[in-house]
Amino acid sequence: MAEVQTQENSGEHAQRFIEFVMMHAQQAAFYLGQIPNPQTGEAEVHLDAAKMFIDQLAMLRAKTRGNLNADEIAVLNNAISNLQMAFFEVAQKEGGATPATPPPASEPAPAAPAESEVKAEVPAAAVPEAPAVTESESKKKFTKSYGA
Repeated sequence: MAEVQTQENSGEHAQRFIEFVMMHAQQAAFYLGQIPNPQTGEAEVHLDAAKMFIDQLAMLRAKTRGNLNADEIAVLNNAISNLQMAFFEVAQKEGGATPATPPPASEPAPAAPAESEVKAEVPAAAVPEAPAVTESESKKKFTKSYGA
């Protein structure tokens, strides 16, 4: 039997999702030297670790497409674009050269973009190709069932 999300759970899940995104963004900011190390008080830059967290957020955006509300989409997109720009700037300072995959040009994003706008903002190179999905399939929400 499938579990049905109630409105009460949905709000709690949205808050937890936003907290999850913000924790990943904070880790990426730490590795980009934007947050000082609490033990040394010095900013440290680890581009590979920062890139891993940014890539995880981008993967999360691709995997949750069609299942997020407007606030979740806005927080996720803003976190990714801000981190990509910061990564680009830090990589230029650190290596003196442009990184292999620069972030997309930043444009001011609306507070809550429509899903069709979100798909248009994502560069083709950043999103892996997915099999064709009908409109009704893309709107489905999946839940787990742990027994009959």
